[in-house]
Amino acid sequence: MITRVTSQTQMRDAQRNLQTNMANLAKLQEQASSLKAISRASDNPTAAASAMAVRTEQSAVAQYGRNADNGNNWLTTIDGALDTASSLMNRVRDLTVQGANDGSLSTAAKEAIAVELEGLKEELLSVANTKYLGRTVFAGNSDAGAAFTFEDGAYAFQGTENSAVTRRIGADNTVRVDADGAAVFGSDAANGTGSVFALIDTIAGELRSGTNVGSNLTALDLRMTAMTEQRSVGGARQANLERAQEGLMTKAGALESTRAGLEDLDLGQAILDLTLQETTYQAALAVTARVLQPTLMDFLR
Repeated sequence: MITRVTSQTQMRDAQRNLQTNMANLAKLQEQASSLKAISRASDNPTAAASAMAVRTEQSAVAQYGRNADNGNNWLTTIDGALDTASSLMNRVRDLTVQGANDGSLSTAAKEAIAVELEGLKEELLSVANTKYLGRTVFAGNSDAGAAFTFEDGAYAFQGTENSAVTRRIGADNTVRVDADGAAVFGSDAANGTGSVFALIDTIAGELRSGTNVGSNLTALDLRMTAMTEQRSVGGARQANLERAQEGLMTKAGALESTRAGLEDLDLGQAILDLTLQETTYQAALAVTARVLQPTLMDFLR
């Protein structure tokens, strides 16, 4: 059977071929200008689904990174506070040893030591209430605004018992980023070990009353040891966070490489494809012009 081919059929086929070539050219022009292999999901559904999954994981990794940065800042703040507290406690101990020499100190000298001890206590209390971004770093999840307060002649720990501030740095990994104020500075609660602030007040009071303060050195050493231990714990947590940050940076780089492979277009390849498509389109135009030259107007002339 012979298929009848008319001028209209030729024109329709030529127009369809030209439109197809033009659509391909427009698509390549869009890709070359945006350097995106996927402009819409219909371009490549499989690659688009994979790219969406990668982007979702990228968002999670970015959030874990922000959490790790925030936690690292918390622990850095705590380490600085504990460093200051240790220096203050060393001075408190030196003054206590000096004050224990009853025979070589006058009443005025002991008073001077007591006044300096009270000043150190105030500085230590300020350190205990250190904040980061408005949050007290030694009070756990408490929203009291201060880890320690002085009320009714006693130092009260305002932190929430058995609470911790944590940061999630992985799907199954969290790190505590606060410090237990009661463990660092002690607590005057009924079941507490006595705060360092009350201990310093006791030393100052004994100096003024003429009591030998040497018996308080053991308690001071225990409190200083507790501070050192808490600082070591914080250092271990910070090391964990820093390792996590390195891992997250590596993972973020790998995910970006995967995303680029799915979504991004190589510039050189894009230019080559576009040039070839332009040549194809120009060739199609030339061929169509030659094939469809005879028209009714040609015969009328």
